Amino acid sequence: MATSTVSPNPSTNNGASAPSPAKVKNPKRRKRLIVAAVLLVLALAAAAATYYLTDYFKPKTAVAVAPVPSADPIYVALAPMTVNLQPNDTHKFLHAGVTLKVADAKAQVLVNQYLPEVTSRVLLVLSNRRSDTLITPEDKAKLAAEALSALTLPFGPNLPAAKISGVMFPVFMLQ
Repeated sequence: MATSTVSPNPSTNNGASAPSPAKVKNPKRRKRLIVAAVLLVLALAAAAATYYLTDYFKPKTAVAVAPVPSADPIYVALAPMTVNLQPNDTHKFLHAGVTLKVADAKAQVLVNQYLPEVTSRVLLVLSNRRSDTLITPEDKAKLAAEALSALTLPFGPNLPAAKISGVMFPVFMLQ
């Protein structure tokens, strides 16, 4: 009986080759790499979701936006008025056409609804003048400002003030 001896050198081991260490795959290491990759993908997905959803659910701060004025101005023309002025030396009268500039259609409806009140307030302001105080453009501007302040008061109890932004006199004749 012949006995064969196995040499410690694998290249001399009768043609049978042992597996190389590089080709041996460690199953525990492979599982760790897969778990790490899955955790990395989940972390990236969570970060992306947090980024997008916090922007979506973030309370929007209210930005104070000034009301956009109408592109076209809204004017309400009153019937021409003739009033007696306060006497100084002689009796004089004023014939004036009055046009109001309003902020919006809602104010226009309010002015038209309370037109007798509007006309009365303008007449009281016009008739409370003397003829010598209506000569210069500054005097007329002061008269318009007084009429505007009289018209910005509410027309009745529990009513909002009309949004009148200007009083103009397209006709102004003093005699």
